[in-house]
Amino acid sequence: MALKLMSGNEAIARGAWEAGVVFAAGYPGTPSTEVLEHLAQCDEVRAQWSVNEKVAFDEGVGAALGGLRTMVTMKHMGLNVASDAFMALPYSGVNAGFVVLVADDPNMHSSVHEEDTRFFARMAKMPMVEPSDPQEAKDLVGVAFELSERFRTPVMYHSTTRIAHTKGLVELGERREMPQIPYEINAPQFSTGIYRHRLRLEVEARLEQLRKYAEEFPLNRIEEGKGSPQPFDKLRTQSLPIGVITSGISYQYVREVLPEATIFKLTMIYPLPLRKLKAFCREFEKVYVIEEGEGFLEEQIAAAGVTNLVGKALFGTIGEYNPQRLETAIKGTQFPTDFGQEIAIPPRYPMFCTGCLHRTVYHALRDLNAMVAGDIGCYTMGALPPFGMVHVNYCMGSSVGNAYGFQQAGVERAVAVIGDSTFIHAGIPGLIDAVYNGGKNTIVILDNSTTGMTGQQVHAGTGVTLKGEPTVKFDFATLARAVGVRHVAEVDAWQMLEVKRAFKEAMQYDGVAVVVVHGPCQQLPEMKEREIVPYLVDREACYGCDLCLALYCPAILKGEEGKPRILEWECVACGICAQICPVEAIYQQEIAPAECPEA
Repeated sequence: MALKLMSGNEAIARGAWEAGVVFAAGYPGTPSTEVLEHLAQCDEVRAQWSVNEKVAFDEGVGAALGGLRTMVTMKHMGLNVASDAFMALPYSGVNAGFVVLVADDPNMHSSVHEEDTRFFARMAKMPMVEPSDPQEAKDLVGVAFELSERFRTPVMYHSTTRIAHTKGLVELGERREMPQIPYEINAPQFSTGIYRHRLRLEVEARLEQLRKYAEEFPLNRIEEGKGSPQPFDKLRTQSLPIGVITSGISYQYVREVLPEATIFKLTMIYPLPLRKLKAFCREFEKVYVIEEGEGFLEEQIAAAGVTNLVGKALFGTIGEYNPQRLETAIKGTQFPTDFGQEIAIPPRYPMFCTGCLHRTVYHALRDLNAMVAGDIGCYTMGALPPFGMVHVNYCMGSSVGNAYGFQQAGVERAVAVIGDSTFIHAGIPGLIDAVYNGGKNTIVILDNSTTGMTGQQVHAGTGVTLKGEPTVKFDFATLARAVGVRHVAEVDAWQMLEVKRAFKEAMQYDGVAVVVVHGPCQQLPEMKEREIVPYLVDREACYGCDLCLALYCPAILKGEEGKPRILEWECVACGICAQICPVEAIYQQEIAPAECPEA
């Protein structure tokens, strides 16, 4: 028996490989990103980053109908992008197994908003499963594919941040090579746009079959105190004070806080085994329903006529659960788990890396007094002090439409700032619309040659696939001209005067203007591996004007006599500080960087 320490995402990828997945697609987004990254290392799996989640879903549908076991991955906000196709697919059903992994991010560790995507499965009438630890995360992938093929339906695999990133020992299995299921042309089954009324009846018939199956689903189980599984036909008959219904990571917290409790542990969370849940609830005076997010389980069980539930009114809907939160809610006491306490550190705003191109962009836009509609990526941090230069920010691709709307409302100097990966993902339609409708706003495309915030993933503008294979490289300026933009400029991110001049000309142009700012992310391997000659400050020439400090570069600090000092080991030689120094007191010298002092 081979055991390996794995995160939940690694385990999901391993489970997909073992289940015989052939095609996998998605778009990077924490907390789902690593699943595809690990699948890309498997020769048997055609894993790829698609330009957005809907495209990934559509491609996955074609692969599954064509007979290949398929997995599509995304975070919760990505499901919003893919939701049109997501809602339509259950009408036709699938040919080979199709599993869509959706990872929610309670507490918004790396997200714009909290969202409970479990309700999407209910709206789409799609079965849904949810693991509670890395071992189950791996095993449940195979179960999901069997469920998909048994009922010829897509299956939603629901995860969360803690499941995705928690590590545990996982027992490994072998890969099952699944034969490709022949595809037969069948328009009445797969052309849902025409045959939707007949297929609507099939959706309900399938859902009724799934409800019956949920009552017998073996991974839904009752655990007596200390975790001893109990068959459904051997429930205790005497009335007991408290029972618990839970699923996912919350199950682990319940086991820790209430080790003596009798737990109904759900793994198939839609449709629910309502008959057995109602029988379970009759055994107790009070039943806690413990689930992160909204009252997805609680509301369905209550709607079935159960009246002794205690859920969201006690535990709340905002943020993540943890043992301390549950202990406090149930017993009114603080759970003594010092080992789980986070280290207290001084609070500070997150800031751009040393040499980041976004610093140059916001410095120039601030000087030009621009009104900035931002987008989703590292550059979103421009909303924070000290820049405060992202004035509105909502979701992927919204910046382009927001800036156009502000211009329609008479707001002057409206500028959209959007990253390269995000522009490809969702910004192109907004640009076309602005040109078509006679807009007069500026779109700044920040081309840092990566999908930076989620961990430097490649995309269509990098010229490399997820598998590391060279491919066609998307050209932003060519695309802008092709859709009718007449004013297009390209600038080097680290040429401060050129960047500012390009922005000024674009903002004065009477029409839609696009400025592409090129500057590779400093965290890319090729940037880290290059030889760097750091900049220094001539303390004799410097008179302490502090213009370089206004860049808020982590490598520049206030030194002796109130004059700036550059940390050689932090400097990446972008040269921006030297460009803005009025007395040329910042210079490069051929020296070896000093070693970082011991903390």
